[in-house]
Amino acid sequence: MDHSANRVPAAAGLILAAMLIIGFIDNFVRVIAEDAGLWQFHAVRSAMVLPVLGGLALIFGWPLRARRLWAVLIRSALMATSLLLYFGAVAVLPISTAGAGLFTSPIFVLVFSIGLFGARIGPWRAGAVAVGFAGVLLVLQPGGDAFTPVAIVPVLAGALYAAGSLATRQLCAEESPYCLTWWFFALLLVYGVAGAGVLAATGWGGAPGTASFFGTGWQPLTEQFLTLTVVQAAGSLVAVGFLVRAYQIADPSYASVFEYSFLLFAGIWGYVLWAELPGALAFGGICCILVAGMVIILRGRQVPGPGGRAGRGPDCSDRSDASRD
Repeated sequence: MDHSANRVPAAAGLILAAMLIIGFIDNFVRVIAEDAGLWQFHAVRSAMVLPVLGGLALIFGWPLRARRLWAVLIRSALMATSLLLYFGAVAVLPISTAGAGLFTSPIFVLVFSIGLFGARIGPWRAGAVAVGFAGVLLVLQPGGDAFTPVAIVPVLAGALYAAGSLATRQLCAEESPYCLTWWFFALLLVYGVAGAGVLAATGWGGAPGTASFFGTGWQPLTEQFLTLTVVQAAGSLVAVGFLVRAYQIADPSYASVFEYSFLLFAGIWGYVLWAELPGALAFGGICCILVAGMVIILRGRQVPGPGGRAGRGPDCSDRSDASRD
């Protein structure tokens, strides 16, 4: 595989499909929180996913062995921690609010690209980042009556997710998407078992409704919990595989902006499932975020990296004669 290729259209299709799936299944986390806690949810879901993935790997010959285990573990830790924070927030916040916080990740991708890889950003993309950030503020509404400190949690998740996206491209480009998906869920299983174990050992775990999603201890497995967790496991396995592949074939600074579509899909599913609609400010914020993403895509291009060859680091220039993928 030519890892220098930047196949944005193919990556966009994969990411849009992943966001459609995630936008649907994440709407049910609030229902899962009625029966179990964050740690139990991730432990059970991962325990469902890993045997299926392992079985498929045996049947189809998918490689699960990491070429550089240290790089895969770093990438998995960043992604898994990000998703822990996000799920902890989405259980108590409207999904549009939690999603807006998480999807500050493309903004962080650009910031990290500049700081770590020396990517260049011109006025158009700088303005787009500013508009996107303003859109996030409109959705979160800090200082308003609807704002709570918990709303900061998905923003932290967004920063970690951005770092994980960059690690996928920069450190794990030669790893198979099946290997990365396996280790992602394996680490979530470790997190889930460890978290539930700590709550049980310390006696800090409470029951649903009396403790937070983070602080709920291990509960009896109900039919509702198992059914929704199966749906989560199946949807997550497909969606994470799509995302891993997308970030292997396209630059994160390009591909990540398509994840903004989650806000649209989550809003649509929220209305279909729960008859929830964002307020006027939140809707305006989502529009700002979508516009910002389009501007970043249209003004971006690849330029030669250090030494005159095409670099794998994201480019953020604004040259009007930019070539398009």
